[in-house]
Amino acid sequence: MASMSLEFCPNCANLLEIEAPSGTRKMRFFCPTCPYICPINSKIVYKEILVSKEMEPIFNVADEMKNAPKTQASCPRCHHGEIYFKQIQIRPADEPMTSFYTCSNESCRHGWHVD
Repeated sequence: MASMSLEFCPNCANLLEIEAPSGTRKMRFFCPTCPYICPINSKIVYKEILVSKEMEPIFNVADEMKNAPKTQASCPRCHHGEIYFKQIQIRPADEPMTSFYTCSNESCRHGWHVD
């Protein structure tokens, strides 16, 4: 997959467009607003080292579920009879909410969701 870069007009700061070669004319950048033209004489290469951002978890089960309501239901892993639950709208508004469950058993803490 070829990478693309954005080039801007030095005169009016608009985004330059690329014009395909035609006849003896080489490929070039041109400004759609002013008469600026820049011929492309060599391969344009930009290298940028990307650094992965450390991601924080969206849901921290220990903190999030402390204040969540509880209900009587069976955990599918340990069969404990009480679970925490919460509902979040993660899809479009015309779709149902997603229910998240976490076992209240300290030694299990199994989590699952139902769409």
